[in-house]
Amino acid sequence: MAYRSAQEDLRFILANVVPLAPVTATDRFAEATPETADAALSEAARLCDQVIAPVNAAGDQTPAQLENGVVRTSPGFRAALGEWVSGGWVGIAAGTDHGGMGLPQLLNMAVQDMFAGASLALQLNPLLTQGQIEALEAHASDALKALYLPKLISGEWSGTMNLTEPHAGSDVGALRARAEPAGDGTYRVTGQKIFITWGDSDCFENVCHLVLARLPDGAAGTKGISLFLVPKFLPDADGRPGQANALKVVSLEHKLGIHGSPTCVMAYEGATGWMVGEPNGGMAAMFTMMNNARLAVGVQGVGVAEAALQKAAAYAAERVQMGPIIGHADVRRMLATGRAEVFAARAIALACAQALDLARASGSGDWAARAAFLTPIAKGFGTDTGVRVADMGVQVHGGMGYIEETGAAQYLRDVRITPIYEGTNGIQALDLVGRKMADGGEAALRLIDEVCDQAEAARGAFPDLSCPVWNAAQNLREATEALAAQGAQDRFAGAVPYARAFARVLGAHFHLKAALASGADSPRARLAAVYVGRLLPEHRALLAEARVGAADLYALSDGDFGA
Repeated sequence: MAYRSAQEDLRFILANVVPLAPVTATDRFAEATPETADAALSEAARLCDQVIAPVNAAGDQTPAQLENGVVRTSPGFRAALGEWVSGGWVGIAAGTDHGGMGLPQLLNMAVQDMFAGASLALQLNPLLTQGQIEALEAHASDALKALYLPKLISGEWSGTMNLTEPHAGSDVGALRARAEPAGDGTYRVTGQKIFITWGDSDCFENVCHLVLARLPDGAAGTKGISLFLVPKFLPDADGRPGQANALKVVSLEHKLGIHGSPTCVMAYEGATGWMVGEPNGGMAAMFTMMNNARLAVGVQGVGVAEAALQKAAAYAAERVQMGPIIGHADVRRMLATGRAEVFAARAIALACAQALDLARASGSGDWAARAAFLTPIAKGFGTDTGVRVADMGVQVHGGMGYIEETGAAQYLRDVRITPIYEGTNGIQALDLVGRKMADGGEAALRLIDEVCDQAEAARGAFPDLSCPVWNAAQNLREATEALAAQGAQDRFAGAVPYARAFARVLGAHFHLKAALASGADSPRARLAAVYVGRLLPEHRALLAEARVGAADLYALSDGDFGA
């Protein structure tokens, strides 16, 4: 079955559930008219369905290769990327000063949802470039912006993010990469980085790396880290790629999935770089890029879940075993809960994007706090949904799902990285109950208030849905207040179940909103009933675990784990 972008679901959400209208009512995004948004979704869907999706399997079956120091991309990838780039899609949310469209992140994330469903391996390339654009817009000097942003926004050049080192993993502060001042305003960057997505390719004139490294006088840990822009080719006097820089791809990682995305081990050997932001301010600058990527990775999980679900539903309708298997109760359960999960995760991710836009457009601290709070939830729940639904897709296929030719297994293999990269989902949950609840839980409680208010308003139209949603929100309120009063270690021990429970309740909130917009006798209302009846009850067990604390975990010795 051919992949079909979920543009109608996205249109419904943007009109009724997480509306685009409040964003476009601001001066900053006034040009993102309904007509512009509709045209963007239509054209992006056409490209995803007709150009991007057809090369997805080739990327899996014929991975990128390293030949004579140059990465050769999978068959069809270069042409498909070329069409995406030529449409200006890399710069959809970039500022207009350097050639971007200046459209809202809410619309960009809708487009990225479709792109990820078409081909996650291919979508990763422009996604990383978009993150670099945002980091440079916020932190680079005017000279760097003038030289690099037009090339990145146009898609002539691509961008990467270089954080991880072999010995350090998620402990970024343990990095050993160093940067020595060259005396002419540049720096000589030396070190090795791993897991560099699309660290090289044969698709672009230049590859621009954002690299974390430490100055000679940089303090230990994250406080002494600076950020440097290190291009593959040094721009000449006319801004064109000139002399090769002192960097190279050492090898490509052999991965479980996303084979078409070249994941590089990079070596910098006194490579010329330019500082981005202030000395020792590298983490602040890099987090601009990482926060963009964390939301986008949550959207990746949603996009892949959509594609896996479509394939599973089509197979179930065609496969006959005592009648079409789509008529069997357990298969219907899997497909129904999968569809309900995808809608919930999609709405949560778009709500985060909406909050980002409104924070940027208004300067409101409340909207900024909401965006910050929703980011780890959107990333964690979106990617967990991707894995759950892709796994369900294999199960619906039965034995044929375990056979590579059906294509069901690729979705599971590809999406499995998403709960890991850009900060594992465990780290996202720690961030949620740590920094994001440093306000005593105010941002969380404001969201919970909205869930309660809508549930109250829906009692007349949907009593069977609104009462469970209201009760769940009250349970979440009590747990939030309890967690805010706990010590850090106890909060951390319950972080993951708390984050999942919060997402469960938000998902019910958005399903109820969809039902209200559609009416009692509608597919949206029937899907909401599936979510509220079958999935929302999980929040109680999750919140019970979240409140247990850490004592039982630390009562175990290391040897009790079998180490």
